[in-house]
Amino acid sequence: MSLILLSLSYWLHLLGTVIWLGGLAATVLLTLPAWRRQELDDNLWVDLQRRLVPWINGSLIVLLVTGFFQMTWDVNYGGFLVLDGVWAWAMLLKHIAFGLLAALTLYLQFVLYPEMNRLQLLARQKPETAAARRAEIQAVEIRLLWVNVGCAAAILLLTAIMTAV
Repeated sequence: MSLILLSLSYWLHLLGTVIWLGGLAATVLLTLPAWRRQELDDNLWVDLQRRLVPWINGSLIVLLVTGFFQMTWDVNYGGFLVLDGVWAWAMLLKHIAFGLLAALTLYLQFVLYPEMNRLQLLARQKPETAAARRAEIQAVEIRLLWVNVGCAAAILLLTAIMTAV
């Protein structure tokens, strides 16, 4: 039975990774350049973010649950904060990177994106005020998206290290 559950967990974990990284890659590699070249207007950008949010949240939850399950079944896992080797240190750093990524995702979803929505409403009344603030928010969003890419790369590197051990 544990082989079936572990196999299902790995499959769901990989599926969650593909959805999470696919959404991030689509945003950063495909959509962001079009948005910067002004080939994608603000409404489409915000709509894309809105559509990706449930998928990103769902995949992060799947990754958290299945990752915890896999970690506890791994022979290298010695217990909570038992840092007895390369695998354990890589796991700790992976959790830190995941925590940072989750915090950034929450900040984007509950602080930055609502601010972008408010700016869309403000733009109808005071376009010049909204334009200046929009540029600031967009710069913050782009920086945070790149930090997310860095966290994702770190998580994948640490996973590779753990797999090699």
